Amino acid sequence: MNRRATSAKKSAATPATRCAIYTRKSSDEGLQQEFNSLDAQREAAEAYIASQKNEGWVCNAERYDDGGFTGGNMERPALKRLLADIDAGKIDCVVVYKVDRLSRSLMDFARIVEIFERHQVSFVSVTQHFNTTHSMGRLTLNILLSFAQFEREIIGERIRDKIAASRQRGKWTGGTPVLGYDVDRSGPSPKLIINPTEAARVLQIFELYLELGALLPVVAELERRGWRNKAWTTRDGRTRGGLPFDKCRLHDLLTSVVYIGKVRHKDEVYAGEHEAIVPDDLFARVQRQLQQNGRRGNPGLRNKHGALLRGLLFCKACNRAMSHTFTTRGNQRYRYYACTRAVKRGRGACPRRSLPAAEMERAVVDEIRCIANDPEILRDTLTQARAQTEAAIRRLADERRALERTQTRLQADLRCAANSGAGAVGMAARIADLNDHVRNAERRVGEIDTTLAGLRGELVEAADVAAAFADFDALWATLSPREQARILHLLVRRVDFNAADATIEVSFYAAGIRALADGDAGGEEEAA
Repeated sequence: MNRRATSAKKSAATPATRCAIYTRKSSDEGLQQEFNSLDAQREAAEAYIASQKNEGWVCNAERYDDGGFTGGNMERPALKRLLADIDAGKIDCVVVYKVDRLSRSLMDFARIVEIFERHQVSFVSVTQHFNTTHSMGRLTLNILLSFAQFEREIIGERIRDKIAASRQRGKWTGGTPVLGYDVDRSGPSPKLIINPTEAARVLQIFELYLELGALLPVVAELERRGWRNKAWTTRDGRTRGGLPFDKCRLHDLLTSVVYIGKVRHKDEVYAGEHEAIVPDDLFARVQRQLQQNGRRGNPGLRNKHGALLRGLLFCKACNRAMSHTFTTRGNQRYRYYACTRAVKRGRGACPRRSLPAAEMERAVVDEIRCIANDPEILRDTLTQARAQTEAAIRRLADERRALERTQTRLQADLRCAANSGAGAVGMAARIADLNDHVRNAERRVGEIDTTLAGLRGELVEAADVAAAFADFDALWATLSPREQARILHLLVRRVDFNAADATIEVSFYAAGIRALADGDAGGEEEAA
């Protein structure tokens, strides 16, 4: 037999080792270049795989590149694809340029190595030669990884210290650009410089707030003028900002110490390098006005006045909750529900910004009262209540079946781990981890069984609905306002107000209907 035939026979006998190359770079700086760090890592790994051609190593065409992702966690898209392909049996060996490209966290790396071992996937670092099948190789690997994690933590501490020191010197350390300033990057460090057009607007916004006396009128005026917050372009050409003002954005602008030439770091304020836009006295007057309005508008005081629909009423047009509030004229207090979109964005943001509270509450109670007298509404309520309960039963039953499959897999993994002995990396920790998963799955199955039994007992019949609402008037008249609110929250899941035709839609809890039918809903609530 000639040498070529012998070589061909040997090559055919050697099984192919499918190699995946994983590359990572913590920042996205330089990734737009034609040949970047990820390409350099891949080129080195490809050369190493080519050197192992006689061993049957072949390079997968799929690229697993994580550009701009930290190695401190596993939330990386290419890494997730790599682990998914390993789970699917598509990979025999993972090649990286250095260990810390795969992970800088000792805990995460242990998890990744366990996945490799479970699927019999080998791991190679091009520049750090070791073999994970031997104890010395595993020791070397853990030492290298410990130093990688240490380096990551040290880098984080240095960055935090540098930011703190820069802030103390009044330097701008990055973040979201603010209206009124541009970022000058021509020097050794970025600086804020005044944008004259935007600065004039900022000054007018501060003066407008003192003139109008509240946030919402200012928001409405800024919307009328078409003014937006700061717009800027990222390094990769994407446009950010340029959003309309709402209460939160306006409040952030009015309370930013940047406009008086200062910078903030945590709870400390330092003199800044940049020029101020707003005079100190104007800024101080705005802060006093904000504090006074905040005391007058304490939300804790607004919700102590028997709001039966608090947390239940929603604006259908905006799909936002309607909050309970009131106004006082003389000695008379007027309660109403306001759409939270209108509260934040101004009156023009919602087609029906507020509703009289007493009328809305009476309409919802009347809707409940009519159920017993209208067979069609009674039937619709029954259908709705049963559908909610049956959907919940189906979801839990599906979860229980998935847990049973998980338990079967975990038990099989436990048997494999126990039979493999103590030679594998972290096997004791692996067994303990599997046992924890098994216990958690068993506990969850028990919880589901208890919940399912309760839900099946809550399935309502027509007689339950009829009984629940037959004596509703008599029951309602005997209740205190706190008990009435409790009954509504027990029965009603959600109330949607449709401003287009001034109608309301009420959806119910099946469990609440059953409790009311059984006479269990009228007891005293716990002391608040």
